[in-house]
Amino acid sequence: MSAAGTTIDTTADVAAYDPYRDRSSVEFGFRSRRFQAVQALIEKVLSERGRCDILDLGGTETYWLIGERFIEQNRRRLNITVVNTEPQTIGRDDVFTFVEGSATAPDLCRGQRFDLVHSNSVIEHVGVWRDMEMFAANARRLADRYYIQTPNYWFPYEPHFRFPGFQYLPESVRARLIMRFSLGFFRRIEDRAEADDIIYHHRLLSTRQMRRLFPDAVVSHEKFMATNKSIIAIRG
Repeated sequence: MSAAGTTIDTTADVAAYDPYRDRSSVEFGFRSRRFQAVQALIEKVLSERGRCDILDLGGTETYWLIGERFIEQNRRRLNITVVNTEPQTIGRDDVFTFVEGSATAPDLCRGQRFDLVHSNSVIEHVGVWRDMEMFAANARRLADRYYIQTPNYWFPYEPHFRFPGFQYLPESVRARLIMRFSLGFFRRIEDRAEADDIIYHHRLLSTRQMRRLFPDAVVSHEKFMATNKSIIAIRG
């Protein structure tokens, strides 16, 4: 689980199975369909200037497997800079560049500009509202176009812990639950401070909050069974 403003020990906390590498998983399917909007933004840039420099806030190279064919077709025209607090080894260094850092840092990529800022399911991990504001300010500052996606607070199934209504419980109750059970991406947590930190860095946003953070974007929804599953802010 990537967090743009903090480091979560994925080797200790997250279950070994990674649905985002499994092309048959529900999660991979949602991301693949979602990528159509990202690809459209990239294609627009390519048609205008022949190449596209992308900044992925809090992402991973693995995420981009959903657009693997498109990236391979355009690899000489794409540069994707991945910013994450967790160290990563880049496999395709002809396309990807890794920068270790926080997406909430006020001096992030100072003096640089990109064609597109991208972020998928990260802003809900950076911390409190002020951290989210810094994240949003960086996205808006660093490119004319951006694509920011996050799970919807009001969708009844919490996607990280895979527990219906988990996000509506008091934080202390959520911490106690993950100390007692293995939930979603997380094995049972034994240390209370670690449990509190995990809950602190999982704060889902509402549509109203996303519109406050990205007032110059078109905000839409990804739906599941006629319910707003996630929120997408696009300035393009």
